[in-house]
Amino acid sequence: MMNNIHSILMVRPSSFRTNSQTALNNYFQKITHLNDAQVLQKACLEFDNLVSLLLSNGIPVNVFQDDLVKDTPDSIFPNNWISFHKNKRIAIYPMYAYNRRLERNDKIIKFIESKGIEIDFVNDYSDAENHNLFLEGTGSMVLDRLNKKSYCSLSDRTSESLVDEFCNEFSYMPIVFKSYQSIDKKRKLIYHTNVMMCIANKYSIICLESVDSKIDKQIVIKSLKDDNKEIIEISEIQLNSFAGNMIELVFENKSFLVMSTQAYKSLTKNQIHKIEKFSKIIHSSVETIENCGGGSVRCMIAEVFN
Repeated sequence: MMNNIHSILMVRPSSFRTNSQTALNNYFQKITHLNDAQVLQKACLEFDNLVSLLLSNGIPVNVFQDDLVKDTPDSIFPNNWISFHKNKRIAIYPMYAYNRRLERNDKIIKFIESKGIEIDFVNDYSDAENHNLFLEGTGSMVLDRLNKKSYCSLSDRTSESLVDEFCNEFSYMPIVFKSYQSIDKKRKLIYHTNVMMCIANKYSIICLESVDSKIDKQIVIKSLKDDNKEIIEISEIQLNSFAGNMIELVFENKSFLVMSTQAYKSLTKNQIHKIEKFSKIIHSSVETIENCGGGSVRCMIAEVFN
């Protein structure tokens, strides 16, 4: 059984730049010597190249051009505020950074509906922001949609009570743990689950060395093995090159694993061989987006289901 998408949603940015509000706990963001106009120009070129590559592989892409009505430096990452589900259902999420809350946009929902997607039911969790509780979509939760499991690395942006609420309402089993990266010789919580692991139909790419608790590690490994997923381990060095931030897209029963060129170049021949048993690899350079946004290709894609 394959989990086919209808299409994907991508948001072409209008004001992309380094977001100082997210840099507090996103250690993937780097200081750049480019000015904001140069950053935006480079990011748009990287975005357009990725879209062209996806289209050339037959993957349907719905591109929404962000407007300048609100200042949304991270609008290129729509997967954090909205997720699409089967049975004409979507979820809307509470965001940690104030300026990311402005990304929630009815125009985008109407845009997707104009592409023939019916939306009958909305689970809106955004009010949780008023209680300082956050759940940033498929950044916070790496969903195994086939086996109905939600892998969640807890952080300032991923509140366990909201994970439980989502899982109850969408009939998922929560697999909750903590993952860390080394910053200035200290172990700091990784801000989003989807930078340390990727779930595909038949395999998982995961940085197990980021899960410091032996018990947590055993829980995650057991869950993956119970579903007969091949575990492809990546190192923390590879994680820092966004090798965990990949997404499997299945369209017309063909599996593609989409990643950045930086992530691809960090992989070993053996890891590539393991992936290519199951999926065609698509990679595109999004270096400016990675450095300034602290997110990579997976964060740029919201899967759309019928």
